[in-house]
Amino acid sequence: MSTPISDFSSEAVRKQQKRDITSMSAESNNSTEFPHTQDELKQLATDILGHAKKLGATGAMTKISEGNGRSVSVRRSDLETIKHTRDRRIGVTVFVGNRSGTASTSEFSETAMKDTVAAAYHIARFTAEDSAERLPEEDLLEYTPPDLDLHHPWHLPGGDAAALARCAEDAAFAVNPQICNSDGASVSSENKQLMLATSNGFMGGYASSRHTISCVPIAGSDRLMQRDRWHTSKRHPEDLATPEAVGRYAAERALARVGARRLDTCKVPVLFEAPLAVGLLNTFAQAVTGGALYRKTSLLVNSLGRQVFSPHVQIVEDPHVPREMGSAPFDGEGVGTRRRSVVLDGVVAGYFLSTYSARKLGMRATGNAGGPHRLTLRSTRTQAADDFHAMLNLLDTGLLVTTLLGQGVNILTGDYSRGAAGFWVEHGVIQYPVEAITVAGTLQEMFRQIVAIGADSIVQGPIESGSILIEQMTVAC
Repeated sequence: MSTPISDFSSEAVRKQQKRDITSMSAESNNSTEFPHTQDELKQLATDILGHAKKLGATGAMTKISEGNGRSVSVRRSDLETIKHTRDRRIGVTVFVGNRSGTASTSEFSETAMKDTVAAAYHIARFTAEDSAERLPEEDLLEYTPPDLDLHHPWHLPGGDAAALARCAEDAAFAVNPQICNSDGASVSSENKQLMLATSNGFMGGYASSRHTISCVPIAGSDRLMQRDRWHTSKRHPEDLATPEAVGRYAAERALARVGARRLDTCKVPVLFEAPLAVGLLNTFAQAVTGGALYRKTSLLVNSLGRQVFSPHVQIVEDPHVPREMGSAPFDGEGVGTRRRSVVLDGVVAGYFLSTYSARKLGMRATGNAGGPHRLTLRSTRTQAADDFHAMLNLLDTGLLVTTLLGQGVNILTGDYSRGAAGFWVEHGVIQYPVEAITVAGTLQEMFRQIVAIGADSIVQGPIESGSILIEQMTVAC
């Protein structure tokens, strides 16, 4: 049986599937994309900080954001929904000594601004003192943020967006007559800009975009129907896979799941497909985030300098990759971001710390207020030829997991137990689909037992990873 899950993320496939889907639209100057210019937001931020000082604040921070988006979905060629969104927000944090208060508003008027600052100030006056409640240290702030080319608006009329969604769905139906139905296809686009300012001298802002094409076909008949989903998401519309490629691949995945069986309880090697491997890396990131560490609600408390993964495993944070999801010139407090090793040769080399959590731990902020940026899981063993098919060969006989269900991950104890579906593999060849099973183990064991990381990398949100082969896990029906 041929493998139903292809190496969709490879450069060769992307080039083969490429066509110009941006010809329906034309980019315009970023200044026309939002109600306010960056200069206008700077002035508003200056006014907010000035008013906080006038009220008696010893320090203040403000984050101003506005955005817009549109999503168009079709189902069986019929237009289902057209959603337009516009949002804006002013968030203000005021410090009175070691006390702080936060308030927000969606109104940009002078009256609303002053009322919001006053609300934050009065909250700060009556909260308990906390020695960690201060603005970030000035030497951590990013005063010259790099331009990371993160904003590429896609001015796609609703009719053209619906046409692209239909292309994805039509391509799915064309794969095989067993594609009997659809949960629809969609095209979405969103743009955001922000301005962040602090009373100790930081002022910076930037705009960003995100565009997505997705498709959810249904295969089979009667009680044997199966569905699967695939999507492509990028900063720039020209970097998206074509809607036809998305629809075809989603259909192949749904077809491959028809006739799924259960498995007897066993302990076997488990290969997590790349999109699921991204989730495992995200779990690690949560476990070494400042809030979990200083509250002691993580299995990785005091793990800095400790061997947690196999020595071949590397985790790198690189926030300055131009035009990529997860990149950012500074974090949610204005602290500069930088490339660094989070795990080096299997040893934890860094945490994800905001200013507050860093002080609670007696450390320095890492530029991660708001989470990780452009995190990549790598292995010194990985070769360019280690694509998805090579990872199946390395698995030999065991379970390939392509779907996870439920929230059975405890980052305090490390217990891991999740519903799953995927494929049974023998001698590197997929034999049949499986479902209604559970994969179980502990995060401690899973991290240590990563045998290999594939070159079939995929990016989801701020995280990139190839497929991950775990030496052994318990599989139960």
